[in-house]
Amino acid sequence: MHDVLDPRDLVLDEAEQRAHSGYDVGTRETDARAAAAANDLDALAAIADALASLPLSNSWTYVEPDDEDELLALADSAPALPIAEAEIPERLRGAWLGRTVGNTMGKPVEGMSPEDVRTYLTAGGDWPQTGYVNLVEPHPAGVGPLHPSAPESAAGTFTDVPRDDDIDWTILALFLHERYGSALTTEDIAREWLDRLPFTQTFTAERAAYRNLIQGRPLSETATHVNPYREWIGALIRGDFFGYIHPGNPAAAARAALVDARLSHVKNGIYGEQWAAALVAAAFATADARTALESAQAVVPAGSRLAEATRGILDLHASGADHDEALAWIALHLGHYNWVHTINNAAIIAAGLLWGTTFTDAVAKTIAGGNDTDSNGATVGSVYGALHGVASIPAELVGTTHVHVRSAVGGFDSITVDDLAARTLAVRAQLGSRG
Repeated sequence: MHDVLDPRDLVLDEAEQRAHSGYDVGTRETDARAAAAANDLDALAAIADALASLPLSNSWTYVEPDDEDELLALADSAPALPIAEAEIPERLRGAWLGRTVGNTMGKPVEGMSPEDVRTYLTAGGDWPQTGYVNLVEPHPAGVGPLHPSAPESAAGTFTDVPRDDDIDWTILALFLHERYGSALTTEDIAREWLDRLPFTQTFTAERAAYRNLIQGRPLSETATHVNPYREWIGALIRGDFFGYIHPGNPAAAARAALVDARLSHVKNGIYGEQWAAALVAAAFATADARTALESAQAVVPAGSRLAEATRGILDLHASGADHDEALAWIALHLGHYNWVHTINNAAIIAAGLLWGTTFTDAVAKTIAGGNDTDSNGATVGSVYGALHGVASIPAELVGTTHVHVRSAVGGFDSITVDDLAARTLAVRAQLGSRG
């Protein structure tokens, strides 16, 4: 369940995080699972202490910097891309609309494996997927459970864009920039999290950081204190807005994303948000997904696991492999990561964009990759909308349901997609006037 208040989750998840980031945890992951099952809190505390004192393995070859100056310098190395200014309003509206549609398409099957996604969609007559997920009764044998949101996010069950954290974070970023503009700091972001977003509508790393803020921890500890989710996907899903307000400027988008990401994440968690922001920013300057992905690659430390994963997908696509082979590569090389980790999900996003031939096909291929299907669908929908504009999103997926957006962000519930786009354009204009 990944409950940030429950040591039975936290210690086991910390053992997994350490194992995947260059530490020899020995039997501690197995020991933590046994202690959690036995409700042995003393044993869990001892395991947590042991994990915290582990040295990085001498055999670890990845180079994953945390230094902010180094990450900012790397971001600045990404060249700006020329944009057609007259196209930005429709591309931006496409990005916002694509994010909401892609998110809803993936919500019911969030957390399923690729095999379970395919089996479930096939049972509902949805394979290959062309729209929102149908509820299947009875539930197919052997397939993992639907996400709890399915009764409100499956086809025919919603009248507006269903509320989701993937959309809430993008909306919150809009509010933050309306209030603080280019002067926005991590301290401002922390304060507004507590004021504008309910704790119960945050998850994993964000919930851990939120808990740390409530406990009065300094900002230097919010991402690291008892936060085993610090390299998971939570920051990546917050990155799109920084691309929206810096079209054609991946460097500026990545710099802004760092200010946000460092509140809750480290290393590949931070790189993931910078990558997503740069990817969206680049998408406004091209109609070619590969060009945008190559541009985003520049802001990710070359020696990191994230760079290796996304480069692997780019190379596989260049070799002529098909999408099924890409998903097999992800399963083989990245299948050990948690289903909401940054690295495996970024690879799924890249594959959906590279092999997708239309908006629906790109989102469907992304959802076919399983794991964090709603987050990944949202990012791919956002990027595709930025690449090709609002006209690329099928009218039947918009209808009357993707006009108003339900949101837990204070003051934004039932806002329209058009309002979100218009207010984002206003923020961009304000930032430009200050710069």
